[in-house]
Amino acid sequence: MVVELKIDHKNLYDTDYNLWVLETVKRLENRDLDSLDWDNLIEEVLDLSKRDKRKLKSLLKRLLEHLLKLEYWDEEKERNQNHWRAEIVNFKQLIRDLLEDSPSLKNYLLEIYPECYQDAKEVFSQRSQVFVNKLPDEPVINLEQILDENWLPDL
Repeated sequence: MVVELKIDHKNLYDTDYNLWVLETVKRLENRDLDSLDWDNLIEEVLDLSKRDKRKLKSLLKRLLEHLLKLEYWDEEKERNQNHWRAEIVNFKQLIRDLLEDSPSLKNYLLEIYPECYQDAKEVFSQRSQVFVNKLPDEPVINLEQILDENWLPDL
């Protein structure tokens, strides 16, 4: 004898997220719209956009940090420049891939560029012991050039 458990779909979101996702997918596939946990589903769909924005912001900060290393960390440049250049290329590619999937995020990237530059300066300063006041207040290169896959700073 098989006993089928009655699942409270709304409560499942808080108790077993993975099972909630699987059940939601099943209900969507069956077009069982009346039994969907709409509040949590809407929250999750919105969070998809937030997740991509957070990822894009993180990638841009890391890209800028490595550009600052390459430009201003003279003591480590000879030993680490190849690694930093590879990281710069990698971050550009990851940003490109995200923007290919969601071109509308390009505007968000432009919006967060100044803030990301300031954050990258702080991280770079902590790692390199180069004082923040020794770095340009604002980015000296526009975002389009930074994201250009054919561009790398001159050494």
